[in-house]
Amino acid sequence: MTPPKPYESQPILVVDDSEDDFYATERALAKANLYNPIAHAASGESALEWLESKATAKPGLILLDLNMPGIDGRKTLEIIKRNSSLKTIPVVILTTSDDERDVEACYALGANTYIQKPVNFDGLIEAMKRLKGYWFEIALLPKDG
Repeated sequence: MTPPKPYESQPILVVDDSEDDFYATERALAKANLYNPIAHAASGESALEWLESKATAKPGLILLDLNMPGIDGRKTLEIIKRNSSLKTIPVVILTTSDDERDVEACYALGANTYIQKPVNFDGLIEAMKRLKGYWFEIALLPKDG
């Protein structure tokens, strides 16, 4: 058996209130041959609780939806990027919105990338392959602190 690549040990935190979107993203990541552990938070509040828990490893990447009840993705992003122990975690916005105001606001808040969710599963698989290629094979990520 081939030992896992270093990036494969870092969890990916998917923050999305839609169970269907989460499972589609999880399946697309598997089809993209990304074998990292996947954690799911269904709200901004639960994502922040998970991130601040001392019992969990910091994720190598956060995939964050914007439109969620309670603390939405914009506020969640703002809180993550203001926190000195979390701000180095790359945050990829993965949302249905293509509103230029959302794009600009998210980059201003510190988002690392903004991706509009593809409309079909094949498009989502392709997006996850590209995401894997960049964030886990090209980019150097900070180690879990």
